Amino acid sequence: MATGSDAPVRPLIVRKITVQAAPHHGGAWKVAYADFVTALMAFFLLLWLLGATDENKRRGLADYFTPTLVKTKEESAGADGLLGGSSITDVDSYPNAAGQTGTRTITIPRDARGGPKEGASAATAAVGHQAMQERIEARLEADKGLRRLLRQVRVVPSPEGVRIDLVDDADFSMFTLGTASLVPDARLLLAGIAKAVAAEEVPLVVRGHTDALQWQRSGEGNNWSLSAGRAEATRQALMRGGIGEGRFHRIEGVADREPLIPDDPLDARNRRMSIVLLD
Repeated sequence: MATGSDAPVRPLIVRKITVQAAPHHGGAWKVAYADFVTALMAFFLLLWLLGATDENKRRGLADYFTPTLVKTKEESAGADGLLGGSSITDVDSYPNAAGQTGTRTITIPRDARGGPKEGASAATAAVGHQAMQERIEARLEADKGLRRLLRQVRVVPSPEGVRIDLVDDADFSMFTLGTASLVPDARLLLAGIAKAVAAEEVPLVVRGHTDALQWQRSGEGNNWSLSAGRAEATRQALMRGGIGEGRFHRIEGVADREPLIPDDPLDARNRRMSIVLLD
């Protein structure tokens, strides 16, 4: 064994340990998270706006975020045609369909004066109905002879306009039984109605109704001809009361097909004359 300077030199071994950090993924997730939070905030803001605004403001918001009518038409098929790809009978495609009604030939804002066909609201129609009822009642109340007949008159709104029903009952009949001959009280009543509606200057429809009682002798007549004949007699009485012939749009006889008391087709109240003031 060697000693002293003759001893072999041991090799020096250096071991280096390198610690590697986890791989870096970047900050893309932060951007995605920020977008998500922003969208969530916008969503809750929209919910708050919808709950805190009325219908008119919501309608304005809808119009603001909707493409304009011009842009919509430009992107429609056939937009380069004479009518921009539409017919004159098409409903106008306004951004907010709830705001307008009508066709290309005539468009009237909702709540304008008129009936349901022209876009009037139920409140507007109710005002016209109430005014007509008050005018008729005032006319009949002013005449002592007609005051007792006021209970036979009913003024009701209808899809066509304002309808005035002159209704029979167990104690009163406008026509002689089975005929189109007006009784004297009915002539007075129709004269009062004519004066009440003369200022309206709107077309009229006169519609005759009967009850379901059938004719005893077949072949001599029926409820269809009877209701039509009574409608014509009513039209003539209104003309004598001052209504111009040009005001009458049509007369109709519907027999017993539109009963006022559906549960009892034989009820006397099903016999009535309807005068409709068209919108």
